[in-house]
Amino acid sequence: MKKEMVFALAAFFFLSMSALTGVYADENDNKWQTISKEKVDITGDGKKDLIIIKGLPYEEGTEFLKEIEMEIKTTNKKSLTINFDGGFNPRADYIDLNHDGLKDIFVAVDTGGSGGITKHYLYTAKNSTLTYLSVPDPLVINSQFLDGYKASITIQETGESYTFNLSNRAKDYEKTGLYQNGKLSEPTELMVDPYSLLKPVQISGKQYGLKGTQAVSGAYHADGIAIIESLWIYENGKWTLKNTRVMETNPSMKKR
Repeated sequence: MKKEMVFALAAFFFLSMSALTGVYADENDNKWQTISKEKVDITGDGKKDLIIIKGLPYEEGTEFLKEIEMEIKTTNKKSLTINFDGGFNPRADYIDLNHDGLKDIFVAVDTGGSGGITKHYLYTAKNSTLTYLSVPDPLVINSQFLDGYKASITIQETGESYTFNLSNRAKDYEKTGLYQNGKLSEPTELMVDPYSLLKPVQISGKQYGLKGTQAVSGAYHADGIAIIESLWIYENGKWTLKNTRVMETNPSMKKR
């Protein structure tokens, strides 16, 4: 009799746990939020596919999504899924960036950091097969403060160098200890961010590329020094840099 009672209690316990687990899973599934739904032909069959972006909030009431997913339901009843790193405000553009005559999937997700950094992804779903095309890496920028309240940057990809006169910030730099009587306290690099923005732009005719924006700051992020733009085009299976543009936030920049 005791054995039967033990088995009965054990069975009840496991059934209860299974029921609770099922409820938890269902509740968790219901917390996924639909961010957007669009119909675009991205497979090349001439018919519009259904593209859904969903996000799972870190916790109820927060805007940060710990999981982000794109579900593609093709017209031939195939389901494709892309998973992205967590972040804020996921959004997609559907535009032909690899120049094969078919719209690609370009996704941006904000990280929410102090520098306003955004992550980007590019895929093609030609013939209902997902292929990652990559995005261009941010420019490699070598930078340093110089004596006399100055700073310089060199864009590694082009070899172009620029010098900035920051003497209007002398009091602030002296107060923070970055300089002592105009002399740099120790070798110090500037803050060079990855992309805060990477967006499709029309280059010529119907051909599109990507324009990237990177911020250069001094002692801290609010100490803005320059904005650097780069223009990229996808050629022969890789991204090629077409040109760069440096826009100083201080009017005393000089190009070397």
